[in-house]
Amino acid sequence: MQITNHLFFNGQCAEAFRFYEQLLGGKIKALLPAGDMPGENSVPAEARDKIMHAYLQLGDQVLMGSDWLAERPFERPQGFYVSLSLDDVAEAERIFGSLAESGTVRMHFEPTFFAYGFGMLVDRFGIPWMVYCPKEDPRS
Repeated sequence: MQITNHLFFNGQCAEAFRFYEQLLGGKIKALLPAGDMPGENSVPAEARDKIMHAYLQLGDQVLMGSDWLAERPFERPQGFYVSLSLDDVAEAERIFGSLAESGTVRMHFEPTFFAYGFGMLVDRFGIPWMVYCPKEDPRS
């Protein structure tokens, strides 16, 4: 079993995924606009350029996303954080700083009792992130 995050955006999915691809060193495998899906005539004109499916390959990990296409209003993500665990403190700090640009830092990246560096933020696209460099591999 694999758990994959799927992020919703309010019209900035393509921009966000291009940024994440560059920052995290991944490869976008799909960035499909709603206007390209079968039966595109049923998609309202204002939604045709919105992304219905984004797929970013990050090594053996995947990040998926789309723009909010539902008729009810978009709601900002809440109740979760996308967590990035890195082995290199300098790299974790670099990624944290880039994600924090034009975003909101919730906890500055700094050493803690469980990590060489840990920080929390909401990026400029409204996505909450935790970036850390653990003292021990949490998977072991």
